[in-house]
Amino acid sequence: MFDTVVIATDGSGSAERAVEAALDLAARFDATVHGLYVVDTGEVEATPEEVREALERALATTGGRALSFIREAANAEADEELVTAVREGDPADEICKYAEEHDADVIASGTRGRHGEHGFLLGSVAEELIRQASMPVLTVRQLEGDANPEREDV
Repeated sequence: MFDTVVIATDGSGSAERAVEAALDLAARFDATVHGLYVVDTGEVEATPEEVREALERALATTGGRALSFIREAANAEADEELVTAVREGDPADEICKYAEEHDADVIASGTRGRHGEHGFLLGSVAEELIRQASMPVLTVRQLEGDANPEREDV
């Protein structure tokens, strides 16, 4: 049923839970796994020029850690074929494009589970994926009380 699973990661706690769920899904179907990190160029461009370079380095570091987490988790499973990639642009757009280019059967993504008016106003990458993707999107919510290491070092 699933031959290709794309795991979209931002290095957050919810993304790490999504990695675990997606690797379990991929193992059940002997699917190829693609780990994808997208550098949000909109976030970079909105940053003042004097700190932009530091932000770019921090995002690259975060992406490297996030993809390393997928590699380590996949090695524990050892059955899946793993491909990793980094893209730049709008995260939801780039994830959807990547998934379509690789004929993905499902996209896995973490979500912090925002709800109510605040979540609606802010939106989220996971919500955009659900609306835009031409294939199913598996969202995995961060457990309440779990630490979220996202951007600790930024």
